[in-house]
Amino acid sequence: MANKPLILAFFIFLPLCLSLPLPELPELPRVSPFAFLNDLQGCKKGDNVKGISKLKNFFHYYGYLNRRTNVTSYMNDDNDVFDDHLEFAIKTYQQYFHLNPTGTLNPETISQLATPRCGVPDIVNGTTGRLLFEHDDDDDDDRVHHYHLPHVVSHYAFFPGKRRWPSSKYRLTYAFLPSTRKDAKAPVTRAFATWARYTHFKFSLTTNYKRANLKIGFYKGNHGDGYPFDGPGGTLAHAFAPTDGRFHYDSTEKWAVGAVKGRYDLQTVALHEIGHLLGLGHSTVKNAIMYPYIKSGTTKGLNADDIKGIKVLYNRR
Repeated sequence: MANKPLILAFFIFLPLCLSLPLPELPELPRVSPFAFLNDLQGCKKGDNVKGISKLKNFFHYYGYLNRRTNVTSYMNDDNDVFDDHLEFAIKTYQQYFHLNPTGTLNPETISQLATPRCGVPDIVNGTTGRLLFEHDDDDDDDRVHHYHLPHVVSHYAFFPGKRRWPSSKYRLTYAFLPSTRKDAKAPVTRAFATWARYTHFKFSLTTNYKRANLKIGFYKGNHGDGYPFDGPGGTLAHAFAPTDGRFHYDSTEKWAVGAVKGRYDLQTVALHEIGHLLGLGHSTVKNAIMYPYIKSGTTKGLNADDIKGIKVLYNRR
């Protein structure tokens, strides 16, 4: 995650949403930006629960919910009503991530929502002019998906207008913010080398941060790019589409080199965010590096879907 990245999440409670007992979920730490999900399971259309508006904000940011206005042009989604629009947004989200599209906040949907992720939106509302393009092998043209997804093409995606680096710009320099933690530099460098093996790009490290094509740094909270980080356990990182070049880690997350229990691998996240820097959007293929969710204690490399996507974007075989 249309030159937009990141964002936060939210949760709610409805004591008697369902008449039947629901499976127990592991309780999320209250400090997590996703902790509201502790109280959310079982909510469905027709419920009116304090906090539903937070969930609407989450779905709006990631592209699943349109902002609606009334005749006086005021937002009318700032309420706690679980309405038709929210149900549709949840079904779209479930469909995108290959879940049963019930339109309710069942345990598997809550579990998916609670997983830390990249802050770049998944899909975009066509009325804002921000569209994502997905490629379908059965058609030579790119298909534009608006708010509704009749079915999800399990493939790579691109930013609106297929934003990419010009053909003359294949030698890209990258630099680290001076305050960048030392243990992150080697993993990020390895991530650039991995992408270089499957693309025409050549990446080189420079000490001139201001003039570098790609800029990597660690930030927290509101850090001046319009997309504040939300603290531990939420948005892990975000990056911007070509040719912006910014890639930001959330410094408050627990980072590690390699698969360390309870921590996030610096190189895996770098591989994902560099994909955005080069022009790839999110993939619905779970094993792809461009899948938006990342689990702690794991590592991941490029998938055939990622490689094919970057080759299609730059018209290379």
